[in-house]
Amino acid sequence: MRGLKVLPSGRPGRGRLYVNLPDGQAVAWYDRQANRISVLADDHREAVLAALRPYLSGTVSIGPPPVPTAADLRRLAMPPDADLAPNRPGEALLAELEHGTAGTRYRHRLRQDLTAQQRMGDAFDALEPDGWRTLHCVPLPGFGRIDHLVIGPAGIFCVRTVPGRRQRAVVGDLLLTVGRAEPRPDPRWIRGAAARATAVLDAKVTPALAVVDASRLETAPTVRDIRILQPPTATPDLVASPTALKPPDIEALFAQARDTRTWLPPTPPPRSRPTPAPPGFGARGPGRSPGGR
Repeated sequence: MRGLKVLPSGRPGRGRLYVNLPDGQAVAWYDRQANRISVLADDHREAVLAALRPYLSGTVSIGPPPVPTAADLRRLAMPPDADLAPNRPGEALLAELEHGTAGTRYRHRLRQDLTAQQRMGDAFDALEPDGWRTLHCVPLPGFGRIDHLVIGPAGIFCVRTVPGRRQRAVVGDLLLTVGRAEPRPDPRWIRGAAARATAVLDAKVTPALAVVDASRLETAPTVRDIRILQPPTATPDLVASPTALKPPDIEALFAQARDTRTWLPPTPPPRSRPTPAPPGFGARGPGRSPGGR
């Protein structure tokens, strides 16, 4: 059948490929992680295979869609503009560099922050085949944005990324110092953000600081509750950590966390206006004037 269109969904290179009719109706999709084609209309099976053939690799299974899980149903019910999964590492910084202030020094710092977030983000994204899921630039009202939220077998990690700028970095209980720059309150901030994320997701979230390209990294011995990460060793350390979550739990938490509405405070119900009293009925009773008895 001619006219079938193959459209990507989700993060480039990792999301599903949907096969649609010319009118936009989906007839199949290809899950690249599971290497499986789910066909909605069996009479289009051969045409679907022909359309997807350039994208297939290895042994591919084909059949009707699997029974949707609770995470699948939540994802399907989510508005497209509420989905955080397509966010790239440093998504907010990319927008700020394009449309923000033109100051040279400020933009140079933004580029350093962006480079650090992109490097760590790429490392976390590479864990996806091992059962990990990562969200970038997660809005957290009252705190700003979480650089990376990493969910996998070892648990949930709320990651703040700091550029080391090829200088000595020192992580203390409350402050982080890079070179001779002013100390930053990153340890205190990431603890608060992780506590907030724990309350939102109703699951333990571990605070983590990722220091990128520091010439030397020193951590105070009293810092035991924050996971300290660096690009060369971050992913091996996470993969080697003890298992805390099972695959269904990971998918359920990821489905919850990818929805922007999860992180927004609940909207208060509209305040009802008081019903006006009928004519002649005052606070002192019907037909009585303030001075009457």
